[in-house]
Amino acid sequence: MKTDIIVLGAGIVGTSIALQLALRGRQVALVDRRGPGEETSYGNAGLIERASIYPVAFPRKLGVLAEVALGRNPGANYHWNALPGLMPWMYAYWRASAPARILDYARTMEKLLARSIEEHERLAGPSGAQHFFREGGWLKLYRTEAGLANERTEFPLAATYGLTAREISVDEALKLEPALRPVFTGAVIWSDPHSVSSPGGVTQAYAAHFTSLGGRFVNGDARTLARTASGWRVTGEEGVVEADEVVVALGPWAMDVLAPLGLRLPLAVKRGYHMHYRAEGNAGLSRPVLDEEGGYVITPMVGGIRLTTGVEFARRDAPKTPIQLTKTEKLARGLFPLGERAEAEPWMGSRPAFPDMLPVIGRAPGQNGMWLAIGHQHLGFTLGPITGRILAEMMSGEVPCTDPAPFAATRF
Repeated sequence: MKTDIIVLGAGIVGTSIALQLALRGRQVALVDRRGPGEETSYGNAGLIERASIYPVAFPRKLGVLAEVALGRNPGANYHWNALPGLMPWMYAYWRASAPARILDYARTMEKLLARSIEEHERLAGPSGAQHFFREGGWLKLYRTEAGLANERTEFPLAATYGLTAREISVDEALKLEPALRPVFTGAVIWSDPHSVSSPGGVTQAYAAHFTSLGGRFVNGDARTLARTASGWRVTGEEGVVEADEVVVALGPWAMDVLAPLGLRLPLAVKRGYHMHYRAEGNAGLSRPVLDEEGGYVITPMVGGIRLTTGVEFARRDAPKTPIQLTKTEKLARGLFPLGERAEAEPWMGSRPAFPDMLPVIGRAPGQNGMWLAIGHQHLGFTLGPITGRILAEMMSGEVPCTDPAPFAATRF
């Protein structure tokens, strides 16, 4: 099959790119070994995190680092055997988490975050995905006054970007979410973010809209990517697909394709887990709830109440070690009346991340006709549609809606 563009990876980022290109009249083949939205884009908290101007930074306080090292922080876990290979990346991550650089991050990411909700809305309507979306922001709970005081430090910067964060009492939090138990000392409601009841379902709806516009979904292995005399080819289950241009949007598997081509980018992964639970009685939630010091989020999903864990530093393909799920489940049961597990095994996925916490969006250095959209770390679902728009504009010769220069791969 001959087409204009091959997009490798049918997560929210790759699917959004393919759809944005199809909306501009380009012929596109979307390639993945699984169905759309069945990998990393399936297993998140379902947030369109408009207010995430502060990143998930590397801890810089000795006390917090000590808790992680001693395994006392439920929000983090690590494999000893993975640390030697991760040390250079983690050191760069630590440096990028310095206070001054966090402010630079906020100024840069705000350009994408400011458009995140409206770009989802642009795709959700024609895709018939509106029923997955809900407003109401998300609720952050704090078990200690120190944790709440740390959250307050984010309010001034949030206000400069027009974001709404409001500290509320325990009683006010319980009015918003009556099923919660008062095991916390304070709370903050962030009103700007939206959330969805099925991030995988949203991705599949966008993919269905893509195919309705004439796009082709191809089951195939991205590692078969090879150059041709005029462009690129990849082998699918039904044969070879050729195109002049290719987009690599493979998330944690990107380097499996890029490294053999000689591209060296500092992409690592942060693993995470989730489990769905039935709620006891008539208990329910109307929005995602973060237990900041407990290291987990609980959120209402199509499959039940989803509990998502924090970060695990490990090799991407190492066996599951759902230690964090065991720890946080106990804490979550104290906060909310979780019933039985709704699944036999916990889900595990990998968040692709660069040490400066910014994604790469744009041309692949030294690779004619190749484009990259990778490394969205904790914000892949949030930034999928705006990433798709920016890259589609660049590939179509349009002026991008925001300056893509800070996201260029050449910064490394």
